[in-house]
Amino acid sequence: MWRSEPVVPADSFYQIRPECADDVPKSRYKIKAGKTLSERKWRAAFSPEGQLDISKVLSRIQRGGIHPSIRGEVWEFLLGCYDPDSTYEEREQIRLRRRARYVNFKEDCRLLFPLIGSGRYVTAPIITESGYPTLDPIVLVETRPEDENGETMDPYSIQTPNLDVEPLKDKKEIEWKLTLHQIGLDVVRTDRTLVFYEKQENLSRLWDILAVYAWIDTDVGYCQGMSDLCSPMLMLLEDEGDAFWCFERLMRRLRGNFRCTGSSVGVESQLNNLALITQVIDPKLHQHIEHLGGGDYLFAVRMLMVQFRREFSFCDSLYLWEMMWALEYDPELFSIYEEQPQPSTERADGSKGVKPKSSRQCGKFERENMRNAGKSSEAPLPISIFLVASVLKDKSDKLLTEARGLDDVVKILNDTTGNLDAKKACIGALKLHKKYMKKVPKQP
Repeated sequence: MWRSEPVVPADSFYQIRPECADDVPKSRYKIKAGKTLSERKWRAAFSPEGQLDISKVLSRIQRGGIHPSIRGEVWEFLLGCYDPDSTYEEREQIRLRRRARYVNFKEDCRLLFPLIGSGRYVTAPIITESGYPTLDPIVLVETRPEDENGETMDPYSIQTPNLDVEPLKDKKEIEWKLTLHQIGLDVVRTDRTLVFYEKQENLSRLWDILAVYAWIDTDVGYCQGMSDLCSPMLMLLEDEGDAFWCFERLMRRLRGNFRCTGSSVGVESQLNNLALITQVIDPKLHQHIEHLGGGDYLFAVRMLMVQFRREFSFCDSLYLWEMMWALEYDPELFSIYEEQPQPSTERADGSKGVKPKSSRQCGKFERENMRNAGKSSEAPLPISIFLVASVLKDKSDKLLTEARGLDDVVKILNDTTGNLDAKKACIGALKLHKKYMKKVPKQP
């Protein structure tokens, strides 16, 4: 029984490499009986046929997060992978169909570059911008074929690539292949303090997922930071296909941050909103930041791009994510995503789609947005912006008295790494949101 079990430190579910133990911040998150969503409470929220009464678990997640043993399957609902009204049988059909689809995507990529799915990855450019293969020695080693026994062949026994080969002509394929080594470089740096990524197999699976995503999302492709978002999915979900689709759903929310044009950065609109919120909530701080030349709020890019992965310990960042998703939860997510199957039609800052019939099934932040729907013609802002504003507000006195330049601002914010409380940050974000909405004039 849950209450008879000893309280287990949350960090114990995600093993740290011994040599990194002293450099990793300890998690503040505690698994607490009666507050954390347990497996027993989770199973009890389903009907005999499998329909989920998600209202029974949202408040529990908002109070105390999710027990690590069920985190992956709960995330699939929070991110809109499944409809809470679906049955066990319907979800199994969807799961199998998606897994097969991922296998097909992966095979398409493997035909273009055989290292996909091979258990290996590349960290050096394999192609030039003109479409010619490179002769980088690292590439020759990383891509060398296997012999009949499954062993990689001696690089000296491999024939040098033909320099007379025709360059690739397909622009999409060239752009994709140009990103593969960057994905590899990011993969080997991602969560490297965790025992999970000591295994080559797990590094290559993360590389595979990100490479496949970069192929199917032609608008955004791959950008630095995506590996930080994808890594927990792979750790929590055993099947690689399930991890891919969970990541794809998360990207529906966030991909607008990564979309860049020649004139603007994707996250720029959120930074503009952050500036507006700070100006309303703490005008003195906003004025000080502008005086220091930081009115574009670029110092906050990392927080928004990777959703605070660097500001919190690994375990605390997962806790923060699930609280955010529970607070923002909209039961129409699944329907919205199924009606707009392509990644290019994401729900970036909220949706103007059909709202659920009952607010009971919605998260607390989403209910607030429903109540405030008439105040603005714009889509509601995500809670992540208010989280950043909450961090700035919390550090306001220090920023006002000690920051004499943008370097000081960055240093003060970097000093928060590992020292932030996820629950306190969410509570602060909710308070700021209410305060902000009261001060924002209603639009006719």
